Amino acid sequence: MINIPDITDSEQWTVQSTLDERWAKDAVRLELVDVEARLDPSDRELTACPAFYWENNDCHFVIIKVAERRYRTQFFYGNREQYGTGKREHDDLAECVVSLLRLQADHESTRSGAFPESIPAK
Repeated sequence: MINIPDITDSEQWTVQSTLDERWAKDAVRLELVDVEARLDPSDRELTACPAFYWENNDCHFVIIKVAERRYRTQFFYGNREQYGTGKREHDDLAECVVSLLRLQADHESTRSGAFPESIPAK
């Protein structure tokens, strides 16, 4: 059985302070949760992992701690709209949070039609 280290106070501060910079201070309630994840795609068993979870509008965010200084990210709007950052794992938590927030903001802009995916040539 693999034992993933708990989320530290420092890690929690890193995520919460980044969220406070992105949105108004205390506008987003950060929760510490447990999730199950396959640590390797070939694994048959799921491993319990600590994670950060928060919501903003209709979007849900998850950062899963899969090992010491290793994190996976996801944001989703429901079962049919789930997205990651394209990077399997991050080893810098601050970069991980910023990358997740940027990707979601870009996706939200495209999703709302603010930035069309392609601009016709003149």
